[in-house]
Amino acid sequence: MNLKKSALLIGATGLVGAYVKEEILQNSDYNHLKTFVRYQTNEEHSKLEEVKIDFENMSDYKEHFKVDDLFICLGTTKKKAGTQEKFRKVDYDYVVEAARLAKESGVTKIAVVSAIGADESSRFFYNQVKGEMEQAVSAMGIRSTYFFRPSLLLGDRKEFRLGERGGEMLGTVIQPILRGKLQKYRSVHGQTVAKAMVRFLKDGRDGVHIVESDLIAKIGEL
Repeated sequence: MNLKKSALLIGATGLVGAYVKEEILQNSDYNHLKTFVRYQTNEEHSKLEEVKIDFENMSDYKEHFKVDDLFICLGTTKKKAGTQEKFRKVDYDYVVEAARLAKESGVTKIAVVSAIGADESSRFFYNQVKGEMEQAVSAMGIRSTYFFRPSLLLGDRKEFRLGERGGEMLGTVIQPILRGKLQKYRSVHGQTVAKAMVRFLKDGRDGVHIVESDLIAKIGEL
């Protein structure tokens, strides 16, 4: 009997997504990984299948959602997106649409990258969108749903972001004083987030689960 699992990863070229891809390709529990990409990377691996898609018409690729596990690592910045509407399209519309298609395809386990402070009632647009996304995906009723809320992300980015680089430096300085309830504000490495996502989804407990940054670090660094 073949007990190996298949997974679909959306957002494989981002910081966390790239690490999730590495984790799954190295994980013996999986024998097949699909990734949705805008542009082919031509990466070769026996487990990997790249699917070039138009994110504006994700439903046209519904057959690719017939997998065991779904990992959504989509996210942009308001600066990169250019407008709030374009930001919302990536961080809300695409994520919710992917969750909907997964639900309709029978997926029972899903892991989604959100953000620390996600709250639909927040006065900050970024946190508000993330909170609304969590609320919409939770309402889908997927059996096992995990939202990961990392703090400032560390790792090798394909693009230089001055603000985030400054944040990394500041985070390194104040890291030791962030204790107790403040631990969740400590910076966390993208690879640590990826490891936590794979490990939590393997457990796959029923219900909706919020995984804050301090727990991400604890589980991902085991």
